[in-house]
Amino acid sequence: MSETERLYRKNQGTTTGVAFDEGLRKYMLGVYNYMAMGIAATALVGLFFVMNPGLTATFLGPVKWLPFIGILGLGFLAPRMIMGGSAVMAQGAYWAYVAMWGLLIGPVVSVYTNSLGMGMEVVKAFFITASVFAAMSLYGYTTKKDLSPMGKFLFMASVGLLIAILVNAFIFQSTLMSFVTSGLVVLVFSGVTAWETQMIKNLYVQGAGEQNNRYAIFGAFALYGTFVTLFIHILNILGLARN
Repeated sequence: MSETERLYRKNQGTTTGVAFDEGLRKYMLGVYNYMAMGIAATALVGLFFVMNPGLTATFLGPVKWLPFIGILGLGFLAPRMIMGGSAVMAQGAYWAYVAMWGLLIGPVVSVYTNSLGMGMEVVKAFFITASVFAAMSLYGYTTKKDLSPMGKFLFMASVGLLIAILVNAFIFQSTLMSFVTSGLVVLVFSGVTAWETQMIKNLYVQGAGEQNNRYAIFGAFALYGTFVTLFIHILNILGLARN
């Protein structure tokens, strides 16, 4: 049993523990609310591209690498900005991250909907993603097993898959490799979902509820990125399977 789990159990069954549990529920609700608003904003950006096909062609050209670079950059910088900067900076970092993902995903959704006539696959991909995410996040929240040892492996696996995706995009351009890497991404990021959820819960437990809003934004930032990564690769699998 981890030290965090021992601390959590120690608080349970006491007057302090009741308030502690209530605070934890509100904190996790805040995480999921921020995340849901981010997903809704991304969906609106996708709808905007669907309604403006001409703009899609622009963002599928060389311009597409700008939001991709922005996502990578914010992936490294935003956690520091959220946890160490001002409240305004924390909000700005999160919504900038959401905006970059919207600009990257929006044109893809537009192509699937308008050019390929696969609007239903987009809907299916969203509901499959939501189901996988909900199941793994629930597991991460409720399990008594310490998932922290998984962190290093999941990080290395994520870096390896990113390299494989870029190599395939620039060199091999193989449909089979794209299918395989997307399948592996779904497996790895399912694990990431559980690990991140437990990590976000532990932030509250270890901090005894301090800085709730800042932690909630950080948690939403982590889970939002995982959700949209799952979505885009599940969509890719569905698209390749149909073709």
